[in-house]
Amino acid sequence: MFSHQRKRIRLLFGLADAAVTVFAFEAAYATRIHLSLERMFFLRPETHILLLSLSVLVWVGLGALQHVYEYLDSASPVRVLANTFRQCLLGIVAIIILQYLMRLDPPLSRSFLSLFFFYDLVLSSAFRWFSPQLVGAFQRGFGSPYHIVIVGSEPKASALARRLTQGSPFRIQITAILGEDECSENLRRLLDQQVVDEIIFDVDSSKLAGLEEVFLQCDEEGVRTRVAIDFFPHVNSEITLDRVGEAPLLTFSAAPLDDLRLVLKRFFDIAVSAATLVVLSPFLLLIALLIKLTSPGPVIFRQARCGLNGRRFTLYKFRSMVVNADQMKAELAHLSEREVAFKLRRDPRVTSIGRFLRKFSLDELPQLYNVLCGDMSIVGPRPPIPQEVDHYERWQRRRLRMRPGLTCLWAVAGRDHIDFNAWMRMDISYIENWSLGLDWSIILRTIPYVLAGKGAH
Repeated sequence: MFSHQRKRIRLLFGLADAAVTVFAFEAAYATRIHLSLERMFFLRPETHILLLSLSVLVWVGLGALQHVYEYLDSASPVRVLANTFRQCLLGIVAIIILQYLMRLDPPLSRSFLSLFFFYDLVLSSAFRWFSPQLVGAFQRGFGSPYHIVIVGSEPKASALARRLTQGSPFRIQITAILGEDECSENLRRLLDQQVVDEIIFDVDSSKLAGLEEVFLQCDEEGVRTRVAIDFFPHVNSEITLDRVGEAPLLTFSAAPLDDLRLVLKRFFDIAVSAATLVVLSPFLLLIALLIKLTSPGPVIFRQARCGLNGRRFTLYKFRSMVVNADQMKAELAHLSEREVAFKLRRDPRVTSIGRFLRKFSLDELPQLYNVLCGDMSIVGPRPPIPQEVDHYERWQRRRLRMRPGLTCLWAVAGRDHIDFNAWMRMDISYIENWSLGLDWSIILRTIPYVLAGKGAH
């Protein structure tokens, strides 16, 4: 399994351990206070919360120290259960020690500690026994297929394809297997026509040197590449080492890897988009009513856009133009202020209410649903239409290597006054220098920019 996927799985296992610990603690406490034993037992609210918090920290900390989360989806059941027993036993011992350090009076009931140990052991064992199937179900239910192209001779490439797909819980899809000889002429066409998340080169080192132009082409476009042998091609991407079984893979990535920071970015996107849609729902209904009353046609405008690595999705906006705007576009194409992306400052297709919506970027609000669904992010390069992507130069396609967003560097740095190539370079700069801090900086700059009415015109 690739390292960036492993980080995400470790995080999910840690969160699951915390949830199981909370449930086991509360179940043990509820059971104990209802038992008719000689000694009564109860915890004051502040002590209850403190012990519960310490239990979660102890259990997750022990799991991390013992590297339990590294192999839950791949180790033998006997090893998983043995480590689960040891983690629960050490956890109870730690809680007993902590109660004496905290000088709890009276001390914790032995029956409560026994119930806590029993419930946690049973629940953790059950979860970890089924963890491979749960990881697979999670990926199949919520993760989009991961498209891979393998370059190499037929026997080696096919063997690697089987190792990647057989028994893996992730939705790995082999888009194509290309021989070394056909790679140079067919790869460019394949990248233009297919979704490709990464390319793995599994060739002899003597032949790999002749594919340097192919590596440079992938590097220029921003395609993540891996090499299955110890060879170091001359590219400028970030280089990491991964392993698939016993096969070492060098990774050349011109875009951020799907590590913990990207998981946090996704959590932020879900929380903000969901909360904003709920809070603004009355306002959204008012906008919809105004659009319906002022011009004929649907309230929501739908358009095909290109997302992460060229994935097609339907973008939603409040309709700000007349119904036949697409038919009129061909008649106005010669007036466009840009060669690739159609742009007309005083566009006659825009309605009266649409001009106001665009001025304050209110027409973009339905895209919060795209963010919630995972097609977009709060911050990222703006999603282009497929016709624009068809006219991109090779280096401009690199901007597709990150999930598109509602706002970006271009949107807060002049927007309509920036030429197309500068716009592309700003998006690529964002991808190459991405951080959570940069996202927050763009968000904070976007708010006053929108409130001042400097949206699209």
